[in-house]
Amino acid sequence: MNSRVLPLFPLGSLVFPGGPLPLRIFEARYVDMIKRCMKDDTGFGVVLLARGSEVGKTAAAATMGVGTEVRVIDFDRLPDGLLGITARGQERFRILRAWREADGLNMGEVEDLPPLPRVRVPLEYALLADILERLMPELGAEYAALPADYQDAGWVGARLAEVLSMEPFERQALLEVDDPVARLAQLMPLVRGAN
Repeated sequence: MNSRVLPLFPLGSLVFPGGPLPLRIFEARYVDMIKRCMKDDTGFGVVLLARGSEVGKTAAAATMGVGTEVRVIDFDRLPDGLLGITARGQERFRILRAWREADGLNMGEVEDLPPLPRVRVPLEYALLADILERLMPELGAEYAALPADYQDAGWVGARLAEVLSMEPFERQALLEVDDPVARLAQLMPLVRGAN
């Protein structure tokens, strides 16, 4: 098992591999982290908070055990003076050990999870790809910039899991699914229930 150390950004939301993540960065520890990542051309890990807050330094963040490494693809100074970034999900990882640095930055020893295999969307889930294709123009600039692949079960499932209305822990469970067709099977009742 190969492991590596990754800065962790605990959030109340998550991102899937290939997905966009716009963020407003205002805490010094995360501004510094973003600067280091951009200078060193490295990523950071986005993990869903299990409990606690996204801000503050009082205690180590309690997070879920699987997250997504992201890379900054764009940044800007926002009108309110904060740093705005757009990151894109790369690959999933599992946290083996986590700790908090003296400056409050969360760090983790992580192992990369294998990428999901590219599998064609089975006919019984073609409706999901059709719905996503109709939704995409309404999802804003971050999604308009994504290279689309409506034939790939992993890509379709990830995008639907990002944009459908559901609780964060439901989204986390979908992130942890290792079979792209099984993820579509779990999404199908949510889509049918919304119609």
